[in-house]
Amino acid sequence: MASSKELNSALVLLCTFLFLKVLGLYISGRSLAFMQQIMEFTGHDWDSTTVYQLLNLSGVAFAEICFPIMGVALLAGCVSSLAQTGFLFTPEAIMPKLERINPLEGLKRIFSRRGLVELLKAIFKVGLSGYIAYAAIRSNLYIFPRLMDMAVPNAVAVVANLGSTIVLRVGLFLLVLAVADYIFQYTEHMKSLRMTKQEVKEEMREHEGDPQIKGRMRQRRRQFAMQRMMQQVPKADVVITNPTHFAVALKYELKKDKAPVLLAKGVDEIALRIRQIAEENDIIIYEDPPLAQTLYKTVEIGHAIPESLYEAVANVLAFVYRLRPWQMRSEM
Repeated sequence: MASSKELNSALVLLCTFLFLKVLGLYISGRSLAFMQQIMEFTGHDWDSTTVYQLLNLSGVAFAEICFPIMGVALLAGCVSSLAQTGFLFTPEAIMPKLERINPLEGLKRIFSRRGLVELLKAIFKVGLSGYIAYAAIRSNLYIFPRLMDMAVPNAVAVVANLGSTIVLRVGLFLLVLAVADYIFQYTEHMKSLRMTKQEVKEEMREHEGDPQIKGRMRQRRRQFAMQRMMQQVPKADVVITNPTHFAVALKYELKKDKAPVLLAKGVDEIALRIRQIAEENDIIIYEDPPLAQTLYKTVEIGHAIPESLYEAVANVLAFVYRLRPWQMRSEM
């Protein structure tokens, strides 16, 4: 899955900043109260009871101040990761691997194309983030001399406001950069999923078989079909031709067939071969170009002729039987 670490960092930074912006007064008040409580221990004897109370106050203050911030950062990171990749449980990612501590493998990763992109991205990110902070401070330089005349709370508020402005601008910049990085990572991920032409051929070969083998099998089937068709030609009563481009062999058995059956057909070289077999077996060759073309185009091998061609074929068979009356008697 495509994912961007920059997007995680940007969202964590912005969410944490917005949380501090909204609850800043509470956190600063709680921090001030904790400092005041610590100051109360000044001058006390440092016995076990005092240390225990100090540790207890520190733990409570840490939980009230740091845990909410850490929780928001953790939640933002988890939501960002889930939005990009969904829920992925990969325990093998934390398993120790020797190549991770191999210096050569580390150098390969550093000087790889991805490593170069990450380096340029980091330089660009740090450089522009620094410039954004510098620009914000430069535009507010006039404030710093006045801080000496302000009360401490007011001075802290001014500095905090400037800091929040810098963080917000840097955070927005990082968010824009993170979106661009995610688009780049997604594009690279989709490219990595694309198969090469050779991989496509291999997959088609696995699913559909080797095209060369399939081609040879189709050729063999055509050869067998052609041989079977040519073996039927000597059984024909007549071969109707175009005279040379088309050839159709017909057979009619009065007691068996309702209509004449097409035994073989072909064009050009196949038609010539049908004529040669007919001549070798003393089968009458009848020239009728329109009828030969119509039979070739409308009747499949082994099928009876359609009713619309009965009359035309009957005239041909009548001609054949007049020339060879014994042929008709042998079929009755």
